[in-house]
Amino acid sequence: MRRALLHSDKGGTLPLYIWLTGILLFVSLAFFAFAQAASARNGAQSAADAAALAAAQDARDEMVEGLGDAIEAGEGDEWLDWLLGDMVADDGAGGAADSLAADNDAHVTGFDTAEVNGYPGFRVEVTTNYTVGDSIIPGTEGQHARADATAVIKPRCDLARSADPEKAVEFVCDGDDAPIVIDPDDFDLDDLPDSSTLFSVHLAN
Repeated sequence: MRRALLHSDKGGTLPLYIWLTGILLFVSLAFFAFAQAASARNGAQSAADAAALAAAQDARDEMVEGLGDAIEAGEGDEWLDWLLGDMVADDGAGGAADSLAADNDAHVTGFDTAEVNGYPGFRVEVTTNYTVGDSIIPGTEGQHARADATAVIKPRCDLARSADPEKAVEFVCDGDDAPIVIDPDDFDLDDLPDSSTLFSVHLAN
């Protein structure tokens, strides 16, 4: 009688064990699938961030070139507009975004200028070249991750709007104690500081 009872208990435990093992395996595979998707999204976001920053940094460098050209040309107060960030040159911004996206195994699927709190910038959308990968969730093997980011260019220098663009102008930039002087009548391109001194570039929140 006891042997039959033990045999009966053992026979009832095995299906339960198989059932629990199946549930644990399914949960593990589901967790792995979500981890795959999260990894792909993180990769896409990193690529979008890098592409947006690259676009803004390229435009920042072009803005400093535009500033220098405007000073040399002596076209009234136009050079003040460049310095204050009111003028944006973006000839190479799209190419810079493409390059950084490619470096992060993605490609640009959307690119446009943007404005955040009155500051110029660029919004970039990217799609990963790789897919999420095979998982228990149908369709992930062909699904690409997408993300977007916006980077802005912000002037770092304090300059009065009333400054006379035809006379020497002195101003101070954030983090730099020494004043910068620009004299349109005695100007050389080498007088301009690095673009990162005049403008900061950061991702929009």
